[in-house]
Amino acid sequence: MKTIDGKLFAEMIITGANNLSQNADYVDSLNVFPVPDGDTGTNMNLSITSGAQETEAHIESHIGNVGIAFSKGLLMGARGNSGVILSQLFRGFSKYIEQDEEIDAKKFAKAFKAGVKTAYKAVMKPVEGTILTVAREASEGAMKVAEETDDCIAVMEEVVRAGNASLQRTPDLLPVLKEVGVVDSGGQGLMYVYEGFLSVMKGEAIAAPVTRKVDDDFINDDHDFGDVVKTEDIVPGFCTEFMVRFKPGMKPFNEDDFRNDMSEFGDSLLVISDEEIVKTHVHSETPGEALTYGSQYGEIIKIKIENMREQHREVLRKRGIRQEETAKVEKAIITISMGDGITELFKSIGASHVISGGQTMNPSTEDIVKIIEKSGCKEAIVLPNNKNIIMAAEQAAQVTDIPVKVVPSKTIPQGLTAMLSYNSDASIEENAQNMTDALSNVKSGSVTYAVRDTSIDGVNIEKGAFMGINESKITVSDKNQQKVCIELLKSMLDEDSEIVTVIKGADASDADVQAIESFLEEHYEDVEVEVQDGKQPIYSFMFAVE
Repeated sequence: MKTIDGKLFAEMIITGANNLSQNADYVDSLNVFPVPDGDTGTNMNLSITSGAQETEAHIESHIGNVGIAFSKGLLMGARGNSGVILSQLFRGFSKYIEQDEEIDAKKFAKAFKAGVKTAYKAVMKPVEGTILTVAREASEGAMKVAEETDDCIAVMEEVVRAGNASLQRTPDLLPVLKEVGVVDSGGQGLMYVYEGFLSVMKGEAIAAPVTRKVDDDFINDDHDFGDVVKTEDIVPGFCTEFMVRFKPGMKPFNEDDFRNDMSEFGDSLLVISDEEIVKTHVHSETPGEALTYGSQYGEIIKIKIENMREQHREVLRKRGIRQEETAKVEKAIITISMGDGITELFKSIGASHVISGGQTMNPSTEDIVKIIEKSGCKEAIVLPNNKNIIMAAEQAAQVTDIPVKVVPSKTIPQGLTAMLSYNSDASIEENAQNMTDALSNVKSGSVTYAVRDTSIDGVNIEKGAFMGINESKITVSDKNQQKVCIELLKSMLDEDSEIVTVIKGADASDADVQAIESFLEEHYEDVEVEVQDGKQPIYSFMFAVE
C-alpha cells in the first residue's frame, strides 16, 4: 500500500473506535486504584466515538479534510486525561496532513511523530510509562521503517509492534504499575485504536460493537424514564446489579427468603439463581447495604452500580433539555459536581452553573464549552474538582473566545474551599490566583469500596472492603467502614487542624455519621465539625480538613 486517502483513513478511524469500544471494559479494569470508578476505557471510548461520528459525517477522498473532522470531533468529545491526550495525539497528526489529498508512508510516519509532539506539549508534566510513552515509541518505530520502505502497511505494522512492546515495558517505568501487576491503561487503549487501523489496512475489518449477552449483563442498561422531567423525582436512584457465588460454610441460600429480604432495599427487583450463583438487580438508595446483605451467602463476583439520576441528566442533555434554567451572567463560575447535595452546596456559595459529573462520568470538553456559551458570560472560571477533568477544562478554555481560567481543583473539598475565596469585585486573574492559592488550605479524604484484591503502598486490599484515600493515596483498608473512616481522619488531622467537614454520601448511614462525630468530639475537642448531606454516589464519605 503506497498511499492512504481520506476514505481509507475514515474507515481506519471508525474501525479503531470500534475496536476500542469492544475492549473498553478491559481497559477500565487496568486502572491502578481498585476503586469502582476506573474509567480510562470509558473515557477513551466516548472520546474517540465522538471523533468517529464526526468523521462519518465528513467522509471524502481528501485525507486532510477527513483528519480535520476527526480532530474536531475528538477534541470536543474528549473526556478525562486519557481522552484529552488521545485528542491531542490526533490533533497533531491531523494538523500535519491537513493540506494533503493522500499521504505516503513517510508522511504517515511523520504524522504520528507530529501527534506525539503535540500531545507532549499539552501535558504540563509528562510522565513516562503512560500513553505518551507508548505513542512516542510507536512513532519512533514508524520513522525507522519509513526510511526503509514505501509500504504504509509496513509502517502501521511497526507502529503496532513497537507500541505493544512499549506497553509491556510501562510497568518498568512506573513502579505502581508493577506493584499492581498491570500495564498502563491509556497506552492499552491507544493500542486498540492502532490495531483497528492496521486491521483495515490489511483487509481484516473488526465488527462494530454488539449488545452484550444476557449471561454477561443480565439486566438492560437502558432505563426508560418515560415522562419524568425532574431528575430528583427518580427515587430510588441507583441501579444495583451483583452476582454472588455460593460458598460452603456461609449462610444457606433460599431464593424466596433472599428475594423477600432484598425487597427491603428498593424496587425493580429481579433475582435469578441456580445451584452455584444468584444474580440480583434492584433499584436502591443504599446499594452498599444490598451488597453487604448478599455477601453473607458467598463471594460477590460481579458488581455494577449506575446512578440513574446521572443517566437521566445525560438523557436530558442529549435532548437539549436543561435541568435548571441556564442563567445569563456577566461572570460565570462553573463547577463540576457529583451528588445532588453537593450541587446545592456549590450553588449556595456562589457557583453560577453546575455540571453534573465527576467520577464515572467525566464531562467532555464540549459539555464545558456549551455551558460557557449558554451562560452568555464575558469571562468564566471553571472548577473541575477532579484531577481527571482538569485537562478537559483547560482544553475548553482554549477553544472559547472569551477569557476562561481553570482553577485546578482535584477534589470536591478543594472546589468548595476555592469557591469561598471568590470576590465578585476582583479581576478574573486575581480571582483565579486567589482561588488556586486556597487549594492548599484544605486536605481531602474519601471512603469507597474496592473492586478487586490488590496491594498498593504496603496496604493489602480485599475486594469489597472499604478504603480510605488521603488525597490520592490509599492509607487504610478494612471491611469495617467506621474503622476506615476513623483511621483516615487520624491520618489527616494534626495540631493545626481547625475544621472537619463530613460530606455524607448516598450510601452512608446516620449511624456511621454519628460514630464519626463521636470520635472527633472525644479525641479532637478543639476541632469544629460540620456535616453536609452530599448524596454523592460511590464515595460513602468525603472529608475536608482545614
